[in-house]
Amino acid sequence: MHNFVNLTEFNQSNHCVHASCPERSVSPAVYRFLYVCSAAVVLLTVCGNMLVIISVLHFKQLHTPTNTIVLSLAVSDFLIGAFVMLPVLIWTIESCWIFNTSYCICLLISSFFLANVSIYNIALVSVDRYLALSKPFFYTNKISRRKMCIVVYSNWCLCVVYVIAVLYFNGSFMGVLLCPGECFLFFNEVWSVIDLVHSFIFPLSIIIILYTGVFVIARKHATAIRELNNHTRPKAQKTTVHLMKSERKAAKVLGILVAVFLVCLLPYFIFTFLGEIIKLQSDTFQKVLILIHLNSTINPFIYALFYPWFRRCIKLIITLQIFQTDSSLINVML
Repeated sequence: MHNFVNLTEFNQSNHCVHASCPERSVSPAVYRFLYVCSAAVVLLTVCGNMLVIISVLHFKQLHTPTNTIVLSLAVSDFLIGAFVMLPVLIWTIESCWIFNTSYCICLLISSFFLANVSIYNIALVSVDRYLALSKPFFYTNKISRRKMCIVVYSNWCLCVVYVIAVLYFNGSFMGVLLCPGECFLFFNEVWSVIDLVHSFIFPLSIIIILYTGVFVIARKHATAIRELNNHTRPKAQKTTVHLMKSERKAAKVLGILVAVFLVCLLPYFIFTFLGEIIKLQSDTFQKVLILIHLNSTINPFIYALFYPWFRRCIKLIITLQIFQTDSSLINVML
């Protein structure tokens, strides 16, 4: 996530009281252990999301509109693990930014951009599930994988435009690394409000409203399924019941994904916009950043826990069966 703070609040506080990084207060053994744990978390994040990416790209059966969004989310999570998590973890362990200003700027831009992509990927998940459940015939006939790819590409492009706009109009590069040992990009009051609306209130509103609708529709489907099960069903009814159950399960799993994301996201915005009022410390901010980045580590485990097809894909990838002829046609949905 992006390391932004309100410029006015920052100037009113005493963040720039040290001229250099403080000495470590932990023992060498604990220090090494923290680095080993950090490396393990980064490796899990990169490898877990890479498995999701390979699975969705390789197996033709997974080339669906919904999985296009899942792929986009996995790519953003992979990039967070590959380029953002490690320097943030090092910053936390050292209690100090030990890299140069240029690297700080690169980290801030990539973190800000990928965070926005992830947030709107989650919002797209809620839109996709709502349409699939509320308008199944429209979804099946009108929402193709090609159209969903255009939506996903547009999401990435719009996030690029937003980041450029923030950096240009906020004049943020002037605020980078004002304090020794810190790596913050400062928002003025206007852009603090804009970012709150764009990165939190608007997508969160979409997610809550649409998933409330998904929950209501899923309950109606459950009632319909029970009624159909009470009668002798022809083949067409059996197919309908199967599709309804499949859509409900997908909504449930992706709902868990959304819930975990929100749990990881909320503390950041609480700190960013209420930290000065409730007097939270700067080291708390670093812990909040780690919680947000851990969401990228958790997501592949959610897929593995609830999606049998993903577990089958992992087995095929690890055993290198994906290199066999026509392996992309293997039925992983059995």
